[in-house]
Amino acid sequence: MPEFTTELMLTSPRHTAEFAARLAAELGAGDVLLLEGGVGAGKTHFARSLIQSLLADPEDVPSPTFTLVQSYAAPDFEIWHADLYRLSSPDEVIELGLVDAFEDALCLVEWPDRLAELAPDSALTLHFSMSEEIGRRQLRISAEDRRWQPLIEAAADG
Repeated sequence: MPEFTTELMLTSPRHTAEFAARLAAELGAGDVLLLEGGVGAGKTHFARSLIQSLLADPEDVPSPTFTLVQSYAAPDFEIWHADLYRLSSPDEVIELGLVDAFEDALCLVEWPDRLAELAPDSALTLHFSMSEEIGRRQLRISAEDRRWQPLIEAAADG
């Protein structure tokens, strides 16, 4: 059970992008974000917005659904965006080099359940779900690692 958690409502795609940019400003190499939620819940839009906010030059940020991993060079560190939906075994995660990237890149992982025991205990989990109101997404942010507590509390405050 996560020690630190909060929930917030993302009221529009723009609100999601703004939240992603605020969160990005607090992240760096070695941080791992586990992006949970069903198809269409907003994981990729959030990841795309976060990545674009960190890049020095605007760049297309496609979904890694078919490539499995896309990497980007931010000014101070590398960013890995992984979509593990099509994987069937944690061994495939190792083959991708993702476990090594957890150490020295900012990693955003969609469908993190495919990581199984390879998921880092220090990760920040963001669980997206659709709201009954069109365009809105419920976001639950949680972590076990105390280092995320200030960020989670700040998110709760808006």
